[in-house]
Amino acid sequence: MRTAGGTSDSTEASRPPSSGGTSVQGLFTPTGSMTKARWLPTATLLPSGKVLIAGGLGYGNFALASAEAYDPVAGAFTATGSMTTGRQYHTATLLPSGKVLIVGGSGDHKVSLARAELYDPAAGTFAATGSMTVARQQHTATLLPSGKVLVVGGYSDSGGDLASAELYDPAAGTFTPAGSTAVARSDHTATLLNNGDVLITGGDLLGTADLYISGIGTFVAIDSMTTARNKHTATLLGNGKVLIVGGGNDSMTELYDPAAETFTATASMTVARELHTATLLPNGKVLIAGGTDGNGDALPSVERFDPSAGTFAASGSMSEVRESHTATLLGNGKVLIAGGDDGCGNYLADAGLYDPEMSGN
Repeated sequence: MRTAGGTSDSTEASRPPSSGGTSVQGLFTPTGSMTKARWLPTATLLPSGKVLIAGGLGYGNFALASAEAYDPVAGAFTATGSMTTGRQYHTATLLPSGKVLIVGGSGDHKVSLARAELYDPAAGTFAATGSMTVARQQHTATLLPSGKVLVVGGYSDSGGDLASAELYDPAAGTFTPAGSTAVARSDHTATLLNNGDVLITGGDLLGTADLYISGIGTFVAIDSMTTARNKHTATLLGNGKVLIVGGGNDSMTELYDPAAETFTATASMTVARELHTATLLPNGKVLIAGGTDGNGDALPSVERFDPSAGTFAASGSMSEVRESHTATLLGNGKVLIAGGDDGCGNYLADAGLYDPEMSGN
């Protein structure tokens, strides 16, 4: 019920042994390397079909300003223009204009940033576009049906975790306050629902959740999740429900039903994960890749959630262990996995493609 309110380009890991030759659906193949090793970059699918990879932490633990684009046709990465400032823990949102809004994050020395900028794919350049009212990192940014972008929570050096939110207006190029969630959050998730509202869940091992009601521009608190989570994922399914996976070294998952405004536990993953990725595939299943397990060790394993059966099943393995990487569904139905960390402080430049229609042992 609602209530108001040190580095290397790549680190190879051995694949787990196959189970008696049993075929698993889905196969990974290498697809070159980025021009720089990156941890915590953003990845955005552009209208052209290319993928913009921006920022992250690189060699010497410096926040990167550089960016590059992956071309699925050529299977290669090419450097593009650089951001106006180096960033990690930032967000990247594709706007209706085809430009990409880059917001906040932290620069060198992990200082939170208020500045924002726009990437223009036609020119291959970045340009400043005003600043938020508050410096933020580890926040969320969600494109609303109105074309504005809702920025929620995060961490501010001056005030710790934030409950405040703001809206970016592409027409004016400005940010304005947009209310607050019931609880301050960072490392949470924000999911645009089919009705235009935004579901905000967890963060900092919180079990609470909020809804942003787009029609009236306010937040309301809703029933809590079945378990507290942070560094988890939330994926909108084809049936309109939201799959919430992992976080807090937990294998438990749950579903949010917007019609009932309730959370219900569903099947557990094959292994506990956080700092993983979750990608909705064209067949309606969800690809869960990498992350760290209950011991904090980075994982190469992959699994898929089947909404019709409500179950998880192993789906092959990456050739590297990865956490805090990116996963982007391409126009050809494959998933680009890039960058991240091997769990030992080695940042990765290499990338792979997951093909959900191929099988391997």
